[in-house]
Amino acid sequence: MFKALLKFALIVSLAVAAFLAYGLLLPATPTQKSVMLRPGSSARTIATELRNAGVIRSRYAFLALHYFRVKPLKAGEYLFDHPANALEIYSRLVHGDIVIHTVVVPEGFNLWDVAASFEASGLATRAEFLDAARKNHAMINDLDPTAQSLEGYLFPDTYRFTRTQSLTDMLTVMTRHFRQEAKAIGLNSDFHKVVTMASIVEKETGAPEERPLVAGVYYNRLGNGMLLGADPTVVYAALLANRYNGVIHQSDLDSDSPYNTYRVAGLPPGPIANPGRASLAAALHPQQTDYLYFVSDNNGHHRFARNGAEHARNVALYRNATAGR
Repeated sequence: MFKALLKFALIVSLAVAAFLAYGLLLPATPTQKSVMLRPGSSARTIATELRNAGVIRSRYAFLALHYFRVKPLKAGEYLFDHPANALEIYSRLVHGDIVIHTVVVPEGFNLWDVAASFEASGLATRAEFLDAARKNHAMINDLDPTAQSLEGYLFPDTYRFTRTQSLTDMLTVMTRHFRQEAKAIGLNSDFHKVVTMASIVEKETGAPEERPLVAGVYYNRLGNGMLLGADPTVVYAALLANRYNGVIHQSDLDSDSPYNTYRVAGLPPGPIANPGRASLAAALHPQQTDYLYFVSDNNGHHRFARNGAEHARNVALYRNATAGR
């Protein structure tokens, strides 16, 4: 009787060992490359999701390993792009080897541009991002009570997010970065005015040394009661109307949009892009000159003028340069 029990126990032990070896040591070929393990998921739920994705061969063997090791499994998005055994998979989950999504936001990106970056990263669709950026304007209403979106306040940088973060979490990171940069340059009031001006400066010139000059021109125009006449604001108006095709048309210049600074006096209703630190600093500390106009020199910079006659000569130089291309 004892020998029979011993033999049975040995057979069971061998069967269990074979089962665990099959379930834990033999690599499985994933049928699903990406698996999102939600925060708060139980070990049973995780094992089931991994098995359904073909990442592990047996959820029971995986659970046996987990109950033996008793280590927390970290939530997140995991990429499984090659065969691996359950021991390797378990180690990755313990160490939190999750997918990091990179979102690059260059200086001067507007909401549509940022939305495209989020969509390309796989974190959200363009429509989801735009909706969140417009609904969450309360994040910065203490700085700019009139803001109707987060335009201008999503600080340009390279961000790294995970899919365990909500869009609200990500926007909070970006607006917090804006607050840090604003504090660093001494921006502590007139956020609406300064950020709006900085966004126009950002779109007008890519030459860092010109930004204070451009800001000074626009402040001079405002001070003299002139129209701002900024092309980037007209482009933004066309974008809002979903009709911009890369060219400013006469109909854009004639539109009654509050962003059309060729017809509507003063600054536009809000920022037209997300400015970087240099443009924010330029809008906060513009260069004091008597310039009222500027036009491209067709070489990456601008020519500045004090009056209409000087400006006309500069425009002629620009047209001659472009005609000779």
